[in-house]
Amino acid sequence: MAAVSATRSRSPPLLDLGLTRLVIGTLALREPDWFRQMCRKYPQRLVLGIDARGGRVATEGWLATSDVAAIELAGWFAGEPIAALVYTDIAADGMMAGANVAAMSAMRAAVEWPTIASGGVTTREDVARLAAVPMAGCIIGRALYEGTLTLPEALAAAGEKP
Repeated sequence: MAAVSATRSRSPPLLDLGLTRLVIGTLALREPDWFRQMCRKYPQRLVLGIDARGGRVATEGWLATSDVAAIELAGWFAGEPIAALVYTDIAADGMMAGANVAAMSAMRAAVEWPTIASGGVTTREDVARLAAVPMAGCIIGRALYEGTLTLPEALAAAGEKP
């Protein structure tokens, strides 16, 4: 079953209903002890979603920006059995100007979990540069809708068979 975002849920009962993964964002920042408990209760099933603006964690659907650095937030959960991290650079998201490979690379180097890049992935070159980091994957949105990148091109750039 597909992943579902649950930034406001107090407990992830959806995992008990059969979801494979659940993305937790704002709540991990607001209640880190709760998030640690849930990571231990549901090992390798929670994904930490960090959205950043200028390197700082954005919350509440990108409406607010905290004082916590994105890499610092990830560090709060070092050693926890997290399935993956999705790292979104808000400034690049939907802009069709390319991924912030430097920020993605810095985050990837700071954590032990598979890391998925999000925001600004526009071309085959973006995908290839992220694959070289290496990122576990990337989220492509507008580029697919606009037709500047196709799924077979993205897979080929990542070294995958279409």
